[in-house]
Amino acid sequence: MQLKDPSLLRTQSYINGEWVSAANGASFAVHNPADGAVIAEVADLGAADVTRAIDMAVPAQKAWAATPAKTRAMILRRWYDLIVENTDDLALILTTEMGKPLAEAKGEIAYGASFVDWFGEEARRVCGDVLESPQADKRLLTFKQPIGVFGAITPWNFPIAMITRKVAPGIAAGCACVLKPAEQTPLSALALAELATRAGIPAGVMNIVTGMDAPAIGQALCADSRIRKMTFTGSTEVGRILMRQSADTIKKMSLELGGNAPLLVFDDADLDVAVEGAMLSKFRNAGQTCVCANRIFVQDGIYDAFAKRLAEKAASMTVGSGTSDGVEQGPLIDQQGFEKVCSHVEDAIANGANVLAGGKAHSLGGTFFEPTVLTDMTSDMRMFREETFGPVAGLFRFTDEAEAIAAANDTEFGLAAYLFTENASRLFRVSEALEYGIVAANTGIFSSEVGPFGGVKNSGLGREGSKYGIEEFLEIKFVCIGM
Repeated sequence: MQLKDPSLLRTQSYINGEWVSAANGASFAVHNPADGAVIAEVADLGAADVTRAIDMAVPAQKAWAATPAKTRAMILRRWYDLIVENTDDLALILTTEMGKPLAEAKGEIAYGASFVDWFGEEARRVCGDVLESPQADKRLLTFKQPIGVFGAITPWNFPIAMITRKVAPGIAAGCACVLKPAEQTPLSALALAELATRAGIPAGVMNIVTGMDAPAIGQALCADSRIRKMTFTGSTEVGRILMRQSADTIKKMSLELGGNAPLLVFDDADLDVAVEGAMLSKFRNAGQTCVCANRIFVQDGIYDAFAKRLAEKAASMTVGSGTSDGVEQGPLIDQQGFEKVCSHVEDAIANGANVLAGGKAHSLGGTFFEPTVLTDMTSDMRMFREETFGPVAGLFRFTDEAEAIAAANDTEFGLAAYLFTENASRLFRVSEALEYGIVAANTGIFSSEVGPFGGVKNSGLGREGSKYGIEEFLEIKFVCIGM
């Protein structure tokens, strides 16, 4: 991996402004999912190191909270500028440890940087209120104050953007963090910390603890009463565990959990727009996003034409190492993810699904899987209930609007949903009926720093991004003054 700035490739954890190794010298290997090669050996820290990071974060947070919002905003702006200036190196690190194509990685860098820019500006818009008092001898006010030190656990599928979407609003609000990045992709997190240091974020405000023992690190964060908030992106199962572990210390929680996104295509949809939207929402990042279309419901009248067009597009995709020119789909992150995709496809075929494109492991070997389109899907297949997290588009038929809505809502999850229709009344009607935190109509891409991101039901709590994102890191204090 040839970087323009080799100092961005860090392999130690980052605590209180210092690069630190594990006390026992332990490390773990980070692999390139495209070929299995070892990229780096990274410090393998544990629960005791989490406590040390919290020890450092507590006093740092108090000083940071007292720093004027304008100053915090200026530092975040410098961090944003440095991220943008180092896009090529950050993208190469990201692609090498995660596998997505370089073009997608650069898109993620821009997306991730947008949260730093946005929340730097939002830092200056944290305002309280003067309330109208019902009593003449009292004056009533509210203040918004930073919640304190927060813990963050981030996933491997967006190793830059999921960090900035959590850390930027917290730092903007005057909080400090102890962050545990996914063990598959720690190098992106450490590169961000290096740039944060250069930008002037003070020692102790942003701490990165790398380690293989995620349960122990998570437990240490949740059990410590000085951590006043936990923010996590990952599976619903792990989210439940973190909630239970945080119960004794009554933490504020932000959870972005599993998805089972439906994509509805009505007969009156623009076929070209619907196919393009499905390609973007399904095959981006090899299907490894929590908002990927997991169940594609297509109305009878357009089903065959849509299936044919989608299969042609999927079959034409270029699969390979993310660092190779022209590659549109990289490998799956690891063997476990690969085996899950294989099992979902095998289950669907065994229960009557037909393969229009792909359907098996790619000839490249490793964890590469062919872009796949399956038709004649039914609700008794695993793909209807479980998140596949891979490049497999399963097409279900429906007859009318009511049937489509019922099928789309027939899940414990409620993160994102998509619909394609040229009927304005239907667009509003279905958007309101879908039980999801996010609905994208006539587009396969919706995320930005301006829109609130989050789900309902078992897909999580809270919202990230937007003007609401910084509120997750603030407490409202009511002050009553007798005159």
